[in-house]
Amino acid sequence: MKSFERDKLLKQSLTPRLFSTVRLIGEFKGKQQLWREQSPQVLKSLRELAIIQSTESSSRIEGVIVAPDRLIKLMAKKTKPADRSESEIAGYRDALATIHGSHEHMPVKPTIIRQLHRDLFKFTSSPGGQWKPTDNEIIERRADGSSAVRFRCVPAAVTPEWVEELCAAFNRLHEQEALDSLLLIPAFVLDFLCIHPFRDGNGRVARLLTLLLLYQAGYEVGRYISLERIIESTKETYYESLNASSRRWHDGKHDLSPWRDYFLGVLLAAYRECEERAGLVTSARGAKRALVVGAIEHGPVEFTIKELERSCPGVSHQMVRLVLDQLRAEHKVKCVGRGPGARWRRIVP
Repeated sequence: MKSFERDKLLKQSLTPRLFSTVRLIGEFKGKQQLWREQSPQVLKSLRELAIIQSTESSSRIEGVIVAPDRLIKLMAKKTKPADRSESEIAGYRDALATIHGSHEHMPVKPTIIRQLHRDLFKFTSSPGGQWKPTDNEIIERRADGSSAVRFRCVPAAVTPEWVEELCAAFNRLHEQEALDSLLLIPAFVLDFLCIHPFRDGNGRVARLLTLLLLYQAGYEVGRYISLERIIESTKETYYESLNASSRRWHDGKHDLSPWRDYFLGVLLAAYRECEERAGLVTSARGAKRALVVGAIEHGPVEFTIKELERSCPGVSHQMVRLVLDQLRAEHKVKCVGRGPGARWRRIVP
């Protein structure tokens, strides 16, 4: 809980850029109800897609990967996990669903954190929900195959105490309204990752806690836009910012700003994407077109129709083809190759 000691948070440097970012995010927060009223069908489609993308991206960041067709079945609970990776995907799916549905009844305390970890590993043989039994380290894997210790985490013997104190410090400042939630939440997540309380799954639990804390502070964009997908797409910066802000953390002399600024940048990007996609149309048919257009604009430059359909749950094959034909006529996409395996390419201006 080093970020919460000696009034460090209250003394942190608040730059004009930071104030501008917080203000913009606050403005987007104020538009959430309007989006729900004006674009319910779009948001419904976005919500379905975000759950899949969040589960896939947060797991993939940690090297947990499953085949796309299996992912869809697992997310729909139409099949049972067949191996370790699929078991972890199913666990993240359920933990995410718990937050989406019950965040108002999930106070920030160690038992909730352990519950999320337990759910994450409930389909595996790993002892989910238990603090790490031995000391751990964060290892940097280099391109040449070598490795080095990047960060020595809090010892296992004092981990329960540190997590308890972190939760208490966060709740105290939150209840006192001493600092904006947008400054409290990234500090909490950073300290959680520096403590690294579990043997495995710390990154995924941290991202689940991020969604939970944002929900509780009234920032609901993670319901419609996958924050995990944005993090995965900027993974190098994600790790760089964590690395920069964790230096000298044990001494309480670390710099919160690299991680805080990255964290708020992800949130702002999610809100901008949500406004762009929710504001396109309001009709049910238009909502499905918006989902396809958004998936193309925010997905890989090249894709197949089958890959695009997986990114647009609830949209028929005919609608996907119709939108592609329209976009091709507008010179926004082009088809590369022929047959069922033909690839499409987004035309970048």
